[in-house]
Amino acid sequence: MASPAPIERLKKKLGPFSVFAIAIGTTLSAGFFLLPGLAFAIAGPAVILSYLIAGLLLVPAMLCIVELSTAMPRAGGAYFYLDRSLGPLAGTIGGLGTWLALTLKTAFALVGMGFYLQLLLPDVPPMGVAVGLALLFGVMNCLGSARAGKLQIILVIGLLTLLAWFIGWGGATVDNFDHFGGFFDEGGEAILSTAGLVFISYIGVTKVASIAEEVRDPERSLPRGVFTALSCSMVIYVLGVAVMVLHVPAEKLAGDLTVVATAAETFAGRTGVITVSVAAILAFSSVANGGILSSSRYPLAMGRDNLVPVFFAKLDPRGVPIRSVVFTVAAIILYIVVLDPIKIAKLASAFQLLIFASLCMAVIVMRESRIPSYDPGYRSPFYPWLQIVGAVGPFVLIAEMGWLPTLFSTGLIAVGMLWFRYYGMKSVSRTGAIRHVFVRMGHAHDAQLDRELRTILKEKGLRDHDPFDESVVRAFVLDADEGQDFEAVVNLASEKFASLTSSEAHTLATAFMQGTRRGMTPVAGGVALPHLRLPDLDEPLLVLARCNGMHIPVGDAFGHLETSEGTYAIFFLLSPEDDPGQHLRILAQLASRVDQEGFLEEWRAAGSEQLLKEILLRDERYLSVVVAREGSTENMIDKAVRDLDLPEECLIAILRRGEESLVPRGTTVLRQGDQLTILGSRDALVQLRARYGVG
Repeated sequence: MASPAPIERLKKKLGPFSVFAIAIGTTLSAGFFLLPGLAFAIAGPAVILSYLIAGLLLVPAMLCIVELSTAMPRAGGAYFYLDRSLGPLAGTIGGLGTWLALTLKTAFALVGMGFYLQLLLPDVPPMGVAVGLALLFGVMNCLGSARAGKLQIILVIGLLTLLAWFIGWGGATVDNFDHFGGFFDEGGEAILSTAGLVFISYIGVTKVASIAEEVRDPERSLPRGVFTALSCSMVIYVLGVAVMVLHVPAEKLAGDLTVVATAAETFAGRTGVITVSVAAILAFSSVANGGILSSSRYPLAMGRDNLVPVFFAKLDPRGVPIRSVVFTVAAIILYIVVLDPIKIAKLASAFQLLIFASLCMAVIVMRESRIPSYDPGYRSPFYPWLQIVGAVGPFVLIAEMGWLPTLFSTGLIAVGMLWFRYYGMKSVSRTGAIRHVFVRMGHAHDAQLDRELRTILKEKGLRDHDPFDESVVRAFVLDADEGQDFEAVVNLASEKFASLTSSEAHTLATAFMQGTRRGMTPVAGGVALPHLRLPDLDEPLLVLARCNGMHIPVGDAFGHLETSEGTYAIFFLLSPEDDPGQHLRILAQLASRVDQEGFLEEWRAAGSEQLLKEILLRDERYLSVVVAREGSTENMIDKAVRDLDLPEECLIAILRRGEESLVPRGTTVLRQGDQLTILGSRDALVQLRARYGVG
């Protein structure tokens, strides 16, 4: 078996507006500027309903993709989710096929610009322009996702501004609604079949999943960006197509490939043609830029897993997958020069529908696997019915597309299977979460997947409602005496927990010891993290133990014991049984703090319980203040805590007075020399830092 490729993580440089720009910028292109005339030829004025239905049909898949991307924000999107849920064979098929489909769509967008460029510059060679733009956007992507994201934002702002002009002016100049006559003359079947045709208009909104690894705070940014993009896209499509239908006679509209320009000319003359042509160029440029950005992450992700040569997983010194970008751009140029991207891109749409169905199944598999570390920040609603509809619905549209797209998709599946059989199979040992479904976390489960998801949890960090800082502040601190062993410390911690819960001390101690002997307690770098989940517990509880190089007997799943190196900190954690995700996030936060450089030195040097706890608290969520005369805190002296002018989101959690740590109450009067640890929201603490001059 090949050794695993070293993992080099992409830098998180994309914010929520970048997510929105990539999602909507890769959606408003051919569906708006090329397809309306073709769709009108089938459905007539009811084409407006076809666009609305197509957008609604995407909702189940979109919700599932957002759930998967907030649980596993990794490069590769559909590939990564299918690989980790349904196994590497499904991942290989989905990865290779989706990369091919996305690159074909990108080539289609570049060639499609020719129709509108020729309205402005009749002598411009469309193919030459398409190749030149592919190189240009390739260079931008080689400079990094941050610059590609900024370019995307500029393109989208320009595009939305011009589309707002088209819809606003076009709507305001409608003088009658006669073109809506005979709205349903073509029948319901024509409306549905046209929905299948224009469905491809919306699928760009899901491309952001492939760049989830590069998104800051993905649990917030991805849902907000994707949901906003889909909502805006549906509004723009429905209103924009309505303007086209109301301004262009039916005989001229049917089959028109530049119908937006035709409509704009009716109410704004040559100025309208120029304006919408510029909008079309911005739209297709946005698709090309976003398409290269998203599709280039598939070879990167598959290279990390040895399903394609590891060559593609390498990053340059700036953290850019430049090899994958260059390979993707080369493929796009090849399609432009050798093939007919417009025809082939339509065939690839059926495969993308198949992938959407598979991703809905992936959510079902991940949830039914009951892996505790599967912890999405957003959960798609109406489980499992919405997911089942999302898994079955695309096949109805595929059937409407005819036998040729289905045959093309079958060919892509066959290529993926052959590639996995002769290249990928020898390089991987993963089984995916589907194995967990069958064994329900039995002894044969895929431990590698659970470890990977735990790593992702650590990278994502805590959620706003996780009571980590509060648990640290409430934690009981104990010091292990010289000569005490691990079992003695466990007994002391268990007695403290027993006084706060309905559990008996010996039961807790036995569970902690068994967990350690079975390898369930992380012990590394001088720190141990024994942990349990209990029923009927309302909130997480912590006991922090200081030791002097204690050696802990640590076992594995087979009961083999080894003695750890010297341990100086033991963090005992109890969490409610009904919230495994929060339990793992708190564990991950503790582990993340422990991993920071200098942690152990700070821990061993801390001279008080307050300092110990402040070492664990998140810097952006607490503030340490000393009450002193002749300073910004002088007005606190001799004042009760309840009378302090603190923001509502803040509370004094710890009060250190001399050698004594107090739990402050509303009636507690502050004195000269008191040391305060204040917890609060980020914004509130920014105000307090400015007020008290604390950095």
